[in-house]
Amino acid sequence: MSQKEIHLIIERQDHTDSAAYTQEFKIPYRPNMNVIACLMEIQRNPTDKDGKGTSPVCWESNCLEEVCGACMMVINGKPRQACSALIDQLEQPIRLKPARTFPVVRDLVIDRSRMFKALQKVKAWVPIDGTYDLGPGPRMAERDRQWAYELSKCFTCGACVEACPNVNERTKFIGPFAISQVRLFNTHPTGEMHKEDRLESLMGEGGIHECGNSQNCVQVCPKGIPLTTSIAAMNGAVNRHAIASWLKR
Repeated sequence: MSQKEIHLIIERQDHTDSAAYTQEFKIPYRPNMNVIACLMEIQRNPTDKDGKGTSPVCWESNCLEEVCGACMMVINGKPRQACSALIDQLEQPIRLKPARTFPVVRDLVIDRSRMFKALQKVKAWVPIDGTYDLGPGPRMAERDRQWAYELSKCFTCGACVEACPNVNERTKFIGPFAISQVRLFNTHPTGEMHKEDRLESLMGEGGIHECGNSQNCVQVCPKGIPLTTSIAAMNGAVNRHAIASWLKR
């Protein structure tokens, strides 16, 4: 990389109801920097590219090793993790924006409540009755455990939700991540006890029928989770459940 400076164009927003604006920064280049390192440099010396003082850019991060999902933002037009976005691999100027599918709290900080409400809706957990010792649970076959582990890598970063054209202010679509979690818990030996409840949730408002099959989600998932495979599997499961429920009437 030949340039001695890094040029960033950041979309900022002072608070939830204020208008968005862009601000440009130029910071010294160091080898092996990621986007988080650039934001930390701006925080250390909050001046724009013209040398005028400004407020530090707000963002979220935690693990810095692509495990927590907190630093997801739109980088050069693609939702991804800022901690694993290396400067040497990005075209300049580097454009940073918040994930606008979610409400913006300030600058690059977003409110992911929509995702957690979706997980609540589909009961993405294994409920237990009490805290007493229930003994060893049923074991999964090794073949099932291996592919289920791939689904369990989801860290609720929101990249798939940001990339999905069917998740917007006009719909209540729960998003691909939640559908994949239904598949994960419905195939768990204990979780499948509530299988029908989860399938019913996918049949309601914002459910699987609102997926437009754009397949953007699987292209941006930082963990390579087979989201479209899960959506196809759950689509079949929902249809079978609907037919079985109708026949029972």
